[in-house]
Amino acid sequence: MQLEVLNKQGKKTGRTVELPEEIFGIEPNDHVIYLAVKQYQAAQRQGTHKVKTRAEVKGSSRKLHRQKGTGGSRKGNIRNPLYKGGGSIFGPKPHGYDIKLNRKVKDLAKMSALSHKAKDNAIVVVEDITLESPGTGIFADILGKLKIAGKKTLFVSPEYNDNIYLSLRNIPKVNGVVLSDINTYDLVNADVLVLTEGAAKIFSEQEEEA
Repeated sequence: MQLEVLNKQGKKTGRTVELPEEIFGIEPNDHVIYLAVKQYQAAQRQGTHKVKTRAEVKGSSRKLHRQKGTGGSRKGNIRNPLYKGGGSIFGPKPHGYDIKLNRKVKDLAKMSALSHKAKDNAIVVVEDITLESPGTGIFADILGKLKIAGKKTLFVSPEYNDNIYLSLRNIPKVNGVVLSDINTYDLVNADVLVLTEGAAKIFSEQEEEA
């Protein structure tokens, strides 16, 4: 698919980029998108939740009263889970939530998410942006001229640029990533995908090499 390259003023430059159909034109597989998003969100969980068992709470280990002959139930020590302040039964313990996905599944998920964006006409290609110094207002003005201000935007560049990422990080609903770090969750979470011209050309180069 061909897309017009826009300049920072939101005007057409007369140039176009070809986004390969093998990446942006496949039939999306929603199930693998679900799996990739689930894996991403699971990886964000620290898994540090923990409660104390009866072996860890404070309290005497003395048996409260004799086993038989009291007319009451049998009791151990005060750390018994049945008492207030006692240990917890089958409580959570620290563990990881990582989910393993094969590389091909994750690649298919990203291509499916990109294809959804292409079908929804939610991809904008802008000329490579260079800033002499960080400027949130300058970057916000560029987004306004691209008519995507206020939308959840994923800005993708071919390589890290300190001035650009310092400029966009304080703009609400805008997330910036390097092309090599793009993931399915960020794609699904964004309303608009903004590719710099350099990033868009890398897709075509990768397809030619393949």
